[in-house]
Amino acid sequence: MSPLWRILLFIMYMQYANYHRKSPTILPPSFYLSNDILKVSQQLLGKLLFTNINGARTAGIIIETEAYAGIYDRASHSYNNNKTKRNEAMFSKGGIAYIYLCYGIHNLFNVVTNTEKDPQAVLIRAIEPTIGIQNMLKRRKIDKLSHNLTSGPGKLSEALGLSLDYNKTSLQGPNIGIYNIERNIPDSRVMKSKRIGVDYAGKDALNLWRFKIKDNPWCSK
Repeated sequence: MSPLWRILLFIMYMQYANYHRKSPTILPPSFYLSNDILKVSQQLLGKLLFTNINGARTAGIIIETEAYAGIYDRASHSYNNNKTKRNEAMFSKGGIAYIYLCYGIHNLFNVVTNTEKDPQAVLIRAIEPTIGIQNMLKRRKIDKLSHNLTSGPGKLSEALGLSLDYNKTSLQGPNIGIYNIERNIPDSRVMKSKRIGVDYAGKDALNLWRFKIKDNPWCSK
């Protein structure tokens, strides 16, 4: 085959691929109603977390999560069915944001799952930035792009503009949304480990409920 025909075939293939490429779709409300918190935590890997805060659009691919399994999980804020003003978002129907202040400094973004009677949530621990990076740098007061930008739950919340003002916000937009970008992560690329900062949780601290994409440099340290 001549070089010219190779080029023409390549162009035709790219046009076909672009035509059939699926646009990102926002995760439906049903996604968040699953009673399998571990499955949801892993399924969120590779999804796109998007924010539109005061007209500034930012987004990143979710690469690290932690599962908090509700009233029987000693590491969960809803352990023993203890409902407070701080954690009442967890006792809502799945599909909203649960944002709380950690150590009086960091806003941590969680995805509420399951039903009102089974308060569970997934902490988003790290993202790989993709959209609005300049806005992220400005919010984080960082001059140059580095893995430090979003490699931790407090960092990513600040970069995406997620504050307590957006606690209980719907994940169906317009301010916050999680999108399926056809980037499924196989089990072989998922690393499981203990959750961070839950030593007080006794035997539950040993659960391997932290999930991250192997070898991704944007994961938290």
